[in-house]
Amino acid sequence: MIDERMPDSIVAPEAPAEGVYVYCIIESGEPRSFGSVGIGGRGDDVYTVHHRDLAAVVSKSPLLVYDPTRDNALTHEHVQEVVMNEHGFTPVPMSFGTMFKTEGDTVEFLKDTYDALRDVLQKMKDKLEFGLKVNWDRDEVLSEIERENEEISRLKAEIQTNTQSSTYFARMQLGRLVEQALADKSDAYVRDIYDHLRDAAIASRTSKVIGEKMIMNAAFLVARDKADDFDAKVHEIGKRYEGKLSFRYTGPWPPYNFVTIRLQLERSAGL
Repeated sequence: MIDERMPDSIVAPEAPAEGVYVYCIIESGEPRSFGSVGIGGRGDDVYTVHHRDLAAVVSKSPLLVYDPTRDNALTHEHVQEVVMNEHGFTPVPMSFGTMFKTEGDTVEFLKDTYDALRDVLQKMKDKLEFGLKVNWDRDEVLSEIERENEEISRLKAEIQTNTQSSTYFARMQLGRLVEQALADKSDAYVRDIYDHLRDAAIASRTSKVIGEKMIMNAAFLVARDKADDFDAKVHEIGKRYEGKLSFRYTGPWPPYNFVTIRLQLERSAGL
């Protein structure tokens, strides 16, 4: 007879305890539900945990450290976008991976930080974020520089007609002039874009550009009732530089670049 009992030395792994994953904070005194869109792929309901007129938007989740994979990061952001776009709240984002052990711990966090959270929510109320990345056609811009800059045109002609070693110094000088002219042109484009959008935006944040083609990577904070005006201005400036610059315009988003609540490790789940 075969003994199918599990040997004493083999122990099934223990499932992680359940915790509470926090996506964002909103101003709401009434319980709300946002659908089965919680992180972790289990279809957990997203709902609110309250203290007075503040609410943490949360879902149940295994108490673990979430890797910032693309799927996890997109789920974290998607919940906040549902809260904002489908339900009309202005969410204050929590940093990715914020968890508490219990709903009671979540309420204690809301109590401890109530005044600061209320202040942030008031400042961000009815405000949206838009992203703008601008790339340029470097060859087209360089051709324009050569047409406009007499010194660059002269040096280029000299190099093309003179094959002697003295052209080495001309090439060095040309390279320096071209790089400076390109930097100046990039700065001028960026200043003009910011100037054009300033009246329709409350604030802006600049991020590092990526690659050789990108000259601008920025986020803009815009009042909800000014969103159409901002959109129109982006399209206006895009049309002005058509053929030289390409605009990648995204949003509206929650104000990720303007406020994100981060907790020290000992104040979160204690992982």
